[in-house]
Amino acid sequence: MTATPPAEAELLRGLLKTPAYRKTLALCALVGIPVSLVCFWFLAGLHELEHLLWVSLPHGLGWDAPPWWWPLPLLLVAGAVVGWVAARLPGAGGHVPAAGLAVGGASTKALPGVVLAAAASLPLGAVLGPEAPLIALGGGLALLLRDLARGPGTPQASVLMGVAGAAAAIAAIFGSPLIAAVLLIEVVGVGGPQLVAVMLPALLSSGVGALVFTGFGRWTGLKTGGLTVRIPDAVPRLDAADVGWGLLLAVAVAVVLRLTMGAGQAVAAFVTTRTVTRTALCALGAGVCAAVYALVTGRSPEEVASSGQALMTSLVGNPHAWGVGVLVAVLLCKTAAYALCLGALRGGPIFPALFLGAAAGVLASPLPGLGVVPAVAAGLAAAGASVLRLPVSSAVMALLLIGSPSMTPVVILATVAGLVTAELLPVGRVRRGRAEPAGQRA
Repeated sequence: MTATPPAEAELLRGLLKTPAYRKTLALCALVGIPVSLVCFWFLAGLHELEHLLWVSLPHGLGWDAPPWWWPLPLLLVAGAVVGWVAARLPGAGGHVPAAGLAVGGASTKALPGVVLAAAASLPLGAVLGPEAPLIALGGGLALLLRDLARGPGTPQASVLMGVAGAAAAIAAIFGSPLIAAVLLIEVVGVGGPQLVAVMLPALLSSGVGALVFTGFGRWTGLKTGGLTVRIPDAVPRLDAADVGWGLLLAVAVAVVLRLTMGAGQAVAAFVTTRTVTRTALCALGAGVCAAVYALVTGRSPEEVASSGQALMTSLVGNPHAWGVGVLVAVLLCKTAAYALCLGALRGGPIFPALFLGAAAGVLASPLPGLGVVPAVAAGLAAAGASVLRLPVSSAVMALLLIGSPSMTPVVILATVAGLVTAELLPVGRVRRGRAEPAGQRA
C-alpha cells in the first residue's frame, strides 16, 4: 500500500485541528440520530399508506386482491399531485429519477415539496424506490439542524452536513453504513485528504444512524420495507458456464436499462411544459401498464405498480412460482412503467432496476449450465452498474444482497460488462428536468 505523502498527511492533520471542522464533525455525529428517526417514520408512513391502498382498501371492498383497473385512478392522482408540486413548489419535488442518483444540492426550502411528491408517488404505485427522496430529506434535515444549532455556515461545512445527512438516509434504506460509504465515495468523487474530510462525517453519521434506525424498528414493531434477497438453498460453485452466460446476461440487462433511462429522460423533457397535465398523463400511462399486466396474467397489478423491493425476495426465493410467461410480462410491463415514472414522478431509480435485473436472471436461469443464484447475481450487478454508473457501489450492493462471497467473480465481471455497455450507449442526460445532448454522462 502506498503511504500518504507527507504534504497530504500534514494537510489532513491541520484540517482535523481546525475548530470549525471539529465542530462540524461533532454535529454530524448528532445528525445521524434525528435524521434516522425522521427517515424511519417517513418510510413507515409510506409503507402503512401503501398497505392501506393496495391491501386493506381492496379487502374492505370485497376483493381478495386489487382489481386490474386499481392502479389507474391511484396513479392519475399521483401524477396530478406531483405535477402540481413540480410546477409550484421550490425544488420541483426533488431530483428527477431519470438523471440517476445524486448526492448534493440539499436545501431546506425544498423539503416540503420532496416529502409531498414522494408521498404522492411511492404509495400510489410509482415504479420507483424511496432512496432519492430520503437522500434529499436527510441532507435538508441536516442543514436545518445545523442552522438551529448555529453551526458553521461556510460552504465546506454545508457540503459536509448535507453529505452526512444523506449518508444517514442511505444507511437507513439499505440497512448498511458500508453501502452509504461506498456510494458517497463514488458519487462525491473526491480524493486524498478531501475524501477523508468528507467521509469521516458521513461514516460517523451513517453508523450512528444505522444503530438508531435498527433499534427503533425493533422497539416499535413497525415495518419500513427493506431491500433483501434471501437464497433458500445452498449456493452453488461457479463454473465456466455461469460466467459466460452471466456476461451475456449483463450486457442484455445493461442495454435494456440504459435505453429505459434514455426513455425516462425523454419523458422528463416532455413534462417540462404543461407540467401538471403531462405528468398526470404519463403517470396514467404507467397505470395502464400495470392494468395490462393484470389482465394478461391474472395476477395483482401491484407487481408492476411498485418499486419491486418487497417482491424480490419471493421472486428469487421461489422462482418456480413465476412462469416464463409471467416473467416476460412483468419485465415488459414494468420496464415500460419504469420509463414513464423515471421522467414524470419522484423517487429513486435503484430498486426497480434491481428487481428487473433479478427477474431477468430468473428468466435466464434455465439456460444450460446456468443456475438461479449466479444468474440473479449477474442481473443485480449489471442493473446497478447500468443505472447508477458506479461500479464499486453496484458490486458491493449485489454481493450484500446475494450474501455469498463465492459469487464475487461473476458479480465483478457482470458489473464491468454492464458499466462498459452502458457507457458505450449514447444516452442523453437530464438535470432538473431538462434534457441534455446525447453522449454525456448521467
